[in-house]
Amino acid sequence: MLAWCISLAIAVVGCSRKTDANTELEKAAKALEKAEPTQTAPPPASQSAQPLQPAPSAAQAPAPVPAPAQQMNQALAAYKAGHLEDAVTRLQKLRASSAVTAEQRIALNDAMAAVMTEIYSLAAKGDARAQQAVKQYEQMQTSRETRSP
Repeated sequence: MLAWCISLAIAVVGCSRKTDANTELEKAAKALEKAEPTQTAPPPASQSAQPLQPAPSAAQAPAPVPAPAQQMNQALAAYKAGHLEDAVTRLQKLRASSAVTAEQRIALNDAMAAVMTEIYSLAAKGDARAQQAVKQYEQMQTSRETRSP
């Protein structure tokens, strides 16, 4: 299974170009910084249509989701610090986000392919952190596939 995953990761990246995970992550970070999608505000509701409700307290308000560029920078920092499992988790969550443009998604996919190629290579050499990151990645892929229609 591991050998199949390694060959799949290498095929995704492509044999014709040698990519470095750090380089691809930095490219993705730049793509996410330069093209932040804009959020449109919902149209204001008329006061007669809905009764006034008190503003939610800080305890009830959901935690704000960091911007995609910030999430990417956190994934890059985790990868560079050797926190492979954290980096993989952050990249997977960002890839699943609907808040990225097509161009950003392509950069994310390239970065993920380069990262996973390096992680699979390290795992094959016996690196425990990489092996754990591979397990995390495969679990996330499996759960994502079971949720898809």
